[in-house]
Amino acid sequence: MMYLVQPGIISSQLKDMVKAATGDLSYCLIENHHELPDLKNKKVLFAVEVDAAGVNIPLFEILSSLATREAYPLEGSTAAILVHSNGQLYTKSIAAHLVFVANQLGCSFIGQPLVEATDDLSNFLTWKKIINLPLREISLQISQQLGSRLRNENREIIENPKIVVLHSSSRTTSNTLTLWRMVSTHLHGFQIDELPIENGSVYDCYGCSFKTCLSFGQKNSCYYGGVMTKTILPAIEEADGVVWICPNYNDAISSNLMAVINRLTALYRKISFNNKTIFSIIVSGNSGSDSVAKQLIDALNINKGFYLPPRFAMMETANDPGAIMEVANIESKAQAFAEHMIREMGKS
Repeated sequence: MMYLVQPGIISSQLKDMVKAATGDLSYCLIENHHELPDLKNKKVLFAVEVDAAGVNIPLFEILSSLATREAYPLEGSTAAILVHSNGQLYTKSIAAHLVFVANQLGCSFIGQPLVEATDDLSNFLTWKKIINLPLREISLQISQQLGSRLRNENREIIENPKIVVLHSSSRTTSNTLTLWRMVSTHLHGFQIDELPIENGSVYDCYGCSFKTCLSFGQKNSCYYGGVMTKTILPAIEEADGVVWICPNYNDAISSNLMAVINRLTALYRKISFNNKTIFSIIVSGNSGSDSVAKQLIDALNINKGFYLPPRFAMMETANDPGAIMEVANIESKAQAFAEHMIREMGKS
């Protein structure tokens, strides 16, 4: 059985998207935070109508109520999202926030877990280049596919998983890289390929047309070439998971790593990332680790389609060089995150 979290009043467009996604499947409908059922080990579909301020108050009440329960009230559950807005804004931002909060509560998300619909459905115009149907029919067809992928999602344990670790940090001063080193010492049975992204080694995306990018991708190449096509893309293609080492730079991902994310499009045109898992180590000098985590969610899970495991990011606060070692219980936290990665991906 599927659990449909559909808070508040929804539009006819969102109703039709829900109907397409659920089909003939029976589901338990959840419309408010009162008497929430047990939501562990479930398949969950969120259907969210965004108001003029970009929020859905009943949704936030549900999330707040879940957050007051025992640790990880969504543990073992997998989810996807339908969102509709009466304007051009907020569909992505509310989805990224929802994914982040639910993920912290133990929920995983399938790759590309979101179907969004803006007021005039113009966000489906790019899909029309592939699916020659009216925009509304495209929205329903993609919603149906989303529901099917959610129902059929079944992760398998991987023996000796291969992970690529990407960072652009100084080995001598970075708290984030130091924290990763602490985690990695406990990853027994993992094949780890650590790739530093040096300043200037990866140019940002040139913005090729869809056909040009597709052509480059099919040739295992990209407009700029370089270390991205020679080393980074092949490593990600071979990997079962990618770990993003992200110090918080002004509440954002560093420019070097952002360039890597933007350049992933060439490989994205060639293969699916749905079976590749992402994790992250995020360290902030003061606050804002959630801002960085939501950027990763938006770019890699919602857009590029990487699988998002529960509690995908380890987030800590440390300012001065070496301050990460002064965080209370940091060694045990690092070990616990490593053990979490092992449970999510498998081991030898």
